[in-house]
Amino acid sequence: MTVDELLQKYTTKDSKWIDISGVKVHYRDEGSGPTILLLHGTFSSLHTYNGWTEILKDNFRLIRLDMPGFGLTGPSPNNNYSIDQFTAFLQNFTDALEIEDFFLVGNSLGGWLSWEFALQNPNKVKKLILIDSAGYINDNNYPLPFIIAQTPVLRNVFNFIPKAVVRRFVRQVYCDQTKVTSDIVNRYYDMIHRDGNKEAFVYIANSNYKQNTHNLTQLSMPVLILWGNEDKWLNVDHAFKFQRDIPNNKLIIYDNMGHVPMEECPEKTAIDAQEFLLDS
Repeated sequence: MTVDELLQKYTTKDSKWIDISGVKVHYRDEGSGPTILLLHGTFSSLHTYNGWTEILKDNFRLIRLDMPGFGLTGPSPNNNYSIDQFTAFLQNFTDALEIEDFFLVGNSLGGWLSWEFALQNPNKVKKLILIDSAGYINDNNYPLPFIIAQTPVLRNVFNFIPKAVVRRFVRQVYCDQTKVTSDIVNRYYDMIHRDGNKEAFVYIANSNYKQNTHNLTQLSMPVLILWGNEDKWLNVDHAFKFQRDIPNNKLIIYDNMGHVPMEECPEKTAIDAQEFLLDS
């Protein structure tokens, strides 16, 4: 699909656009109440929180966005996808929307960006929710797409990714295979093939990331850790590492869920999130 065709298919009346450091960012701002900022993971988009938004928008203002290199936003002009670049982008984004303090939620790569941002901005982040979060990279436990993108002889596969391969990736992040519908596969396929996103992922996979988890002990806000027990991309051992290293946390492990529990079972996960956020 062309970018215009993708916009026609995947934008709604709630879709908004804002220029942040030369990137035209697609985001949605829905509901009313305390603000929640929602960050997606690799290969994903703001659509991964569709279920949460429907459940939570009566009690919260939910802002979700396609990060640079993903979704309808598309690639960053400078091809810089370092953690510092992402957190600076989030700082500029929240400043532009005049969001002074908020709840922050992140899944996978978005989880990593969330806790790094929270470390840098403790006065902005009231509470933090990490959903199958990345960050413990020294374990060398990389998901298959990262391994492919980091291997020169295999990297050309990202010139075009067949739908069968995308379906395999989606099946890896879901536990309940009956929930991997053609609509979900098509959405992931279309977002990956948005002009520039495949190339952006190769840059992301080959960025020189450094593990910064030794600073997790400095997180001052309450943290909820949610994890799918059947996560094949970041296994549940990582959940217990976050539990060990974050001072003020609560951990919930979900049986029969994978890497994206908020998408696979939004009903249960959203209610757990709401209880945590509303608990004084």
